[in-house]
Amino acid sequence: MNESTELINEILQGLGIDAAYRTNSLSLLEKGESRYLRDLKLNFTSTLTSEQLSSKECALLGLATAVNNNNTPLTAFFTRYAEEQGATATEIGEAVGCASLLASNNVFYRFRHFTQKEKYTQIPARIRMQLMMKPVTGKEFFELLSLAISAVNGCEMCVNAHEDSLVKLGTTEERIFDAVRIASLVTATGKVVF
Repeated sequence: MNESTELINEILQGLGIDAAYRTNSLSLLEKGESRYLRDLKLNFTSTLTSEQLSSKECALLGLATAVNNNNTPLTAFFTRYAEEQGATATEIGEAVGCASLLASNNVFYRFRHFTQKEKYTQIPARIRMQLMMKPVTGKEFFELLSLAISAVNGCEMCVNAHEDSLVKLGTTEERIFDAVRIASLVTATGKVVF
């Protein structure tokens, strides 16, 4: 067994996936004996802990990102991890709901931003967002989830709005940065494990 196969097996074992599992992307990395596999393993492992976020928050950020990216294996992994870190079913449901809500918001507000037409800012959005009003995970963390998903989805207007809200709530830039870092690494892992 070569080092690439060993690294893939370690990644899969960590995710609770059978060692025989392969996507085309994993197979290409394995066949090419890619040095990236070591980075992938270390990067993914770094999504589980943070100096700025609790393990539960890391898990919920990972879950929301996996759901946003429609990644079944990572959704299953982060659901288990969130439960292990003490997340309630309600908190887990809220992370999933946030990913879905932000998918619509990011498309809608990105459209408004791209067109830059005053008329579109005057028409009511008619997108129900009650989930944002009293989140069970708290306003600050829900904003952090929203920012991370908005960054993944590439909505500049949403990223700026959520980052501004977080700063006004007293969130440190380091905490904001780490949430986005985790979302980016979960997204990267999802490009080869899906």
